Amino acid sequence: MIIDSHSHLYDEAFRDDVEDVIQRASAAGVGKIFLPNINAETVEPMLALVSKHPGYLYPMMGLHPEDITDDWHNVLAQMETRLQAPDHPYIAVGEVGLDYYWDRSRYDEQQEVFAIQVGWAQKYELPLMIHTRSAHREMVDVLKQQIVNRQSTNSKSHGVFHCFGGTANEAEELLRFDGFMLGIGGILTYKKSPLPDVLREVVPLERIVVETDSPYLPPVPHRGKRNESAYINHVVDKLAEIFSVERDVVSEITTRNALQIFQKAL
Repeated sequence: MIIDSHSHLYDEAFRDDVEDVIQRASAAGVGKIFLPNINAETVEPMLALVSKHPGYLYPMMGLHPEDITDDWHNVLAQMETRLQAPDHPYIAVGEVGLDYYWDRSRYDEQQEVFAIQVGWAQKYELPLMIHTRSAHREMVDVLKQQIVNRQSTNSKSHGVFHCFGGTANEAEELLRFDGFMLGIGGILTYKKSPLPDVLREVVPLERIVVETDSPYLPPVPHRGKRNESAYINHVVDKLAEIFSVERDVVSEITTRNALQIFQKAL
């Protein structure tokens, strides 16, 4: 079994054929798919899809940094209310984090929103699904500060640094956060990607989960097309090549890693 630890199957890109996409994923050996939320509008479509596939699709709850609006205080309040329900279905707080690639106009607000949601993960004992783009230093600083602020509690931060594509030094810094994995996806297969060398140099397979981020970042040979969970096999194959192991070993270890982090999906 393979777990796709990050997919947006509720996205409009799958509106016309999502059931076919899910069927192809299952046929390709994908045993579970985890769905990070991104904003207030995606919650209900995500939950509706999950309700059709219990035990296969698993939702998360969070506000993506690129989806922060002037109304973010109310949005967060509504999201936390969902997490407060004792029987809620959410396996993680995500997709949350920082993204300054296109826009830095909400520089401080992004960090405030991220810090609040890190607090949720600790308060409700859930893992984090962290998105970071052009914001490595700020993300690390916020996460460290939130962990320090809550050291007196028994809750321990854990989760995934989604879509990792950074340097060896950045990987080493992230791996110092005990209980966190690096999410590895289609970028690994790109011809000019330095990621294979980074993984060989500093990242053990025991600290990796696999993901697609579909419909985004399709792996080779599907670049330029819509990504989907079935394509995760190309990531698994590339990891097997990098670590010189059989693909079944990659599937077994990354699945174990994912279930270690996302224990509500057991």
